[in-house]
Amino acid sequence: MTRERRMFQAVSLAGFLLSVILALWGWKTGVLTSQERMQALVHSCGAAGWLLFVLFQAVQVVVPVLPGGLGCLAGVLLFGPVWGFVYNYVGICLGSLAAFAVARSCGKPLLSVLFPEKLIQKYSHWAEERDRFARLFAWAIFLPVAPDDFLCYLAGTTEMTWRRYTAIILLGKPCAIALYSLGLTVLWERLAGLLG
Repeated sequence: MTRERRMFQAVSLAGFLLSVILALWGWKTGVLTSQERMQALVHSCGAAGWLLFVLFQAVQVVVPVLPGGLGCLAGVLLFGPVWGFVYNYVGICLGSLAAFAVARSCGKPLLSVLFPEKLIQKYSHWAEERDRFARLFAWAIFLPVAPDDFLCYLAGTTEMTWRRYTAIILLGKPCAIALYSLGLTVLWERLAGLLG
């Protein structure tokens, strides 16, 4: 294992541990067990609340710590369906553009640092044909089933232009984010109904 991969794993582990500590604090204080308390905490921060959330969503794409779907659910629970969607969309798009920029700057060796070799092998053949990759990438971004974060990095190692990449992200992300947000919100409400 390379030094860079170990460093990335250490950063991911630290982020995960911080998330667990914050989750335990939130559970103990009731912030995670009451949607009203959670919203009150975020709204008490004013503009910093939604700015931090957008930043969290952007960083989450560049350095994944938690599954992205959880962030989409949090956005809807904290800010409601409309503003939650908007903040999720802005943060995820910014993070997707940042991932592309990082990969464009660092090249293919970065993929081995950030992602398992099995994942790289599964999708690397997509990048062999430029036009085919753009079509497959667009579909993958549009549908909420592919490893979007990885594909954003992979796109950065191809010859795809910034203009084409940005258009795919800005036009493709709304559907996937809406489906994640809606689906996870329905699951959350059902789970809360069972527990409540």
